[in-house]
This record gives sequence, structure tokens and C-alpha cells, in this order.
Amino acid sequence: MVPPPPLQPVHEDAHLLVLEKPAGLLCVPGRGEDKQDCLSARAQRQWPDALIVHRLDMATSGLVLMARGLEMQRALSDAFATRQVDKRYEAVVDGLLPVDAEWARIDAPLMADWPRRPLQKIDPAGKPSLTRWRALGGIDGEAPCSYLLLEPLTGRSHQLRVHLASIGHPILGDALYGSPEVQARAPRLLLHASALGFEHPATRERMRFASRPDFGPRFEALREAGEGSE
Repeated sequence: MVPPPPLQPVHEDAHLLVLEKPAGLLCVPGRGEDKQDCLSARAQRQWPDALIVHRLDMATSGLVLMARGLEMQRALSDAFATRQVDKRYEAVVDGLLPVDAEWARIDAPLMADWPRRPLQKIDPAGKPSLTRWRALGGIDGEAPCSYLLLEPLTGRSHQLRVHLASIGHPILGDALYGSPEVQARAPRLLLHASALGFEHPATRERMRFASRPDFGPRFEALREAGEGSE
């Protein structure tokens, strides 16, 4: 088996790493020999002290922050737990949503759907879960879709995917929460972690990193058309 190419960090210093995870790669090892290749294993081959702080779904692409050493892992984990890390995602969803300069909110508690694990579901007994969203633009016609900016204010498993499906706008390519038609409209889940902002625990410098998704030229045009309204 040919080893994967070395990771090219978005940012690297003595305390932390910012990496770009491709869609289809696990963040941490799964069960079974076929699920041992993952972002953390690849990172540790280059930086033996690299430790996971947060995760993206296997199907999601984008920015991942990793700590270098246990002390930094604790500091960054605390920053995530106390909502001191700004996160932004981009997605293409089924259906048309109104383009608006104001952010809308989805406030719906989430919990594990135990009979159908690893799926999650909205349930009044679940953990509080809050997502902000704003549409940059849309494509009308037989297969309408909208390009969204997303900001999860909580960090529940599958939060963005479940919240968007719950309002009738599942993410294109979503094999867990989309219909077969929605799944077939994209070769992958069109969800990308596009921005991370946080205070560096060691230097106290304010850091911000951005990453453009590769959803294809059709959706890139939608993104560019809506950028002027940010």
C-alpha cells in the first residue's frame, strides 16, 4: 500500500497545528484494520506530539486544529468547551432559502438516535443545540439548491446536518440525513469547515484561518456572487 503524501499544514508552530482534512478521511481511528488511516495518525507520523482537540465528520472537509502536547491539548479543549473558538462552515443544501444579510437561527436540542446509531435526532430531552445560518445565493429550477454560511454555536455530533435536515433543507450528498435523491445530487457531502478563529493559548495572539471549499465550479459561482454581501 502506497503511504499517503506528507501533510502540508495551514499553520505550524511549537504549540499547535492547523490542518486541512479532505472529505472521506477519518479524524481519529475507527474500529477495524481498514479504519486506521486517519488525520491524527498521519499527523503523528510528522509531529509525534500532535493530539486531537476536536473532530470533523468523516464526510466533512476543512480545517482541523490539533495541539502539540498534553498541556496545549487541555488549553485548546477548554477553549472549545467554553465557546472561545469561532467556527464557520459552508454548505450547499436542497431547496431555496431566502438570501438575507441577517443571520437566522435553528434552536433544537439533539440526542443520539440509539436504535439507528450513529444517527442523531432532535428531541426535547436532548442537549441544547444552536446553529446560525445565512444564505449567500441559490439556484432555482428542477433541482433548486442554496449556498449557506453556517456557524454552530454548540458542538454536537452531526449538528449542522441534523439541523438543516430538520428545516427541510438537507445538505447535498448527505448519506445519513438526505433522501436518495439528495444523496445523488453530489459526489460527496457538500459541507466544509471554512474558518477557525481563536486566541493562541501560549502567545495570546488572535489567530484566524480560512479555507475555500472545493464543491465544484457551479457552486463556486454561487459563493462568489454572495461574498459581497458579507
